[in-house]
Amino acid sequence: MTDIFIEGGRALIGAELVETSLLVSGTDIAEVDASRGRARLALDARDLLVLPGIVDLHGDAFERQMMPRAGVDFPIDVALADSDRQAISNGITTVFHATTCSWEPGLRSADNARGLMEAIERQRPQFAADTRFHLRHETFNLDAEAEIAQWLSEGRVDLFAFNDHMDGVVADISNPRKRNRMVERTGLSSEEFDRLVERVVSRADEVPVSVSRLAAAARTAKVRMLSHDDSSPAMRRDFRELGALIAEFPINEETARAAASHGDAIVYGAPNVVRGGSHTGWTRASDMIAKGLCSVLASDYYYPAQLLAAFRLAADGVMPLAQAWDLVSAGPARATGLTDRGLLAEGRRADILLVDDSVELRPRLIAVISGGRLVHLTDATRLLTAMAAPRETVVAA
Repeated sequence: MTDIFIEGGRALIGAELVETSLLVSGTDIAEVDASRGRARLALDARDLLVLPGIVDLHGDAFERQMMPRAGVDFPIDVALADSDRQAISNGITTVFHATTCSWEPGLRSADNARGLMEAIERQRPQFAADTRFHLRHETFNLDAEAEIAQWLSEGRVDLFAFNDHMDGVVADISNPRKRNRMVERTGLSSEEFDRLVERVVSRADEVPVSVSRLAAAARTAKVRMLSHDDSSPAMRRDFRELGALIAEFPINEETARAAASHGDAIVYGAPNVVRGGSHTGWTRASDMIAKGLCSVLASDYYYPAQLLAAFRLAADGVMPLAQAWDLVSAGPARATGLTDRGLLAEGRRADILLVDDSVELRPRLIAVISGGRLVHLTDATRLLTAMAAPRETVVAA
């Protein structure tokens, strides 16, 4: 691998933005406040921000590449390659593809989850982002329990979430617009969908013990767990006792406070911050952040959102940029146990972004280094390839 020298720039070192230079060697940051030395590749970061790469522990926007329209499918390998390019071009250097494993057939089926997991494993060496598998288990998908337990024991799952959307499904059946969307996603007829929901709901009594068994399997495999859409402190407590120490999208402040009081990681969606509220009408993420009730922002369904959200929080005066950036980089790294990234420091993984912040609320990504490789560059005048060539020489060329 080629050593990379990042010249100048306001680098986020600890909690401060500091004018300094960085040297990348191999996959890691070799030196802070460095000189170029013998590095053959240099980037001019003057007037730019130099930030740790974004860690996205929950992103499912890849589903749009798989099924851009209802009933229109594209091959998984093509969709994942496109999603990798989208993630990197939005500064996401570590991505957990949040893959739903549901009782539904079609896009969110167990078959599709299996295919995604296998494709990620196959394509991982080709991806620019460090790509991982976040399995979102719909708890009513009882038939998948044995296979999921096997995946956990084999070390094929990087994050494991418990989801229960069954109440919402039952409620939405009577809403024509929502019903049509659900039915189209499954590829079933309307009558077949009704019969499937009836059959799945009839096994509700089996769900709690299944959840307990899978939580035990995840604990044994040392896979970190999340609970999704916790609706009460009691629900958060129950999942915490099972070992799920990440609260993903708690739906009210009371539940978020219960999570915070026990030191649980609390995840909200970055699109919620960018848009100024939840698309579901639930908790406003900016309010939770201002109250200290959020430790992680995830891309959720929109890859550009994490980058935009950090700058939105700073512009709105919710918190300084350095603190806001923790929510999209160091915070999710801590929550997922990735202690080698999220900070610009010697010995840390070289996931580095160069960002032009000259236009308020519209940060422009200039370059992305992922695992020590320059994988994205939008301004060639920032690239200095010759040892002694000043920037003006490259521009003139």
